[in-house]
Amino acid sequence: MSVYVITGVSKGIGFEFVKQISADTKNLVIGLVRDKAATEKKVAVELANRSSRSNIHILHADLTNYISLKQAAADTAKIVGERGIDYLVANGAFPSLFDAYDPIGVLGDKAEEIDNISSKLFQTNVIGNIHLFNLFLPLVMKGTIKKVIAISSGHADINLINDLEIETNALYAASKAAMNVIVAKFNAQYKKDGILFVSISPGVVEVGHFVDATPEQIQGLAGFMEKLSIYAPHFKGPTPVDEAIPTIMSTWEKLNIDSGHGGAFVSHFGNKQWL
Repeated sequence: MSVYVITGVSKGIGFEFVKQISADTKNLVIGLVRDKAATEKKVAVELANRSSRSNIHILHADLTNYISLKQAAADTAKIVGERGIDYLVANGAFPSLFDAYDPIGVLGDKAEEIDNISSKLFQTNVIGNIHLFNLFLPLVMKGTIKKVIAISSGHADINLINDLEIETNALYAASKAAMNVIVAKFNAQYKKDGILFVSISPGVVEVGHFVDATPEQIQGLAGFMEKLSIYAPHFKGPTPVDEAIPTIMSTWEKLNIDSGHGGAFVSHFGNKQWL
């Protein structure tokens, strides 16, 4: 049996992690969310026919609220006991749409929005994960597998940005790049304790981020997708979330400290091929 703690499980990749991992009744899955009641209802409705639903625990936690994270860690400790945590998956994030369609230079006259969005991005995607790691590490140390996986983004790869001249998602990309550095810093400290810290990009996964995009925004998104098709001619569009999860999990199973992946930033393939 493995014990998983996963943030941001109310929808998208996070919920699919819970769905697929809990299918093995030997696994124990603890999901951290801001809206506990709504997520518990979703689990009850969408996973109603799964006998493994009893191995899912949903706890309240907000990456922007340290006290809630601290309480979630205490509640998790009561659930897992001396088993500890095998996999801590930092999936929760703020996916800014403010800069998703336009170059950062175009947004220069929106100073207040840049300030506010940047603050929320770094509070959630960076500082929130610092607190998450620090609070849950004692439980990870008790676990058998001892893996901490941060779900990152290919947008944070500087070479990809420069090679493809990707102008969009500047603030979001910066927050993910900063998170990658934090992951590397935790690796530098805890590698000697046998804990793997690694950042993994899930690739382009269909989770409904752009469902409300305007025609103008869709046009900008099409330009980005065209660049991706040049980078990876085999790319035909976002991967359905249920198909993306097995690839991501297969990769994190293969990664380990001995193979030199401590603190690394890799794709869902375990390398620097982002699509």
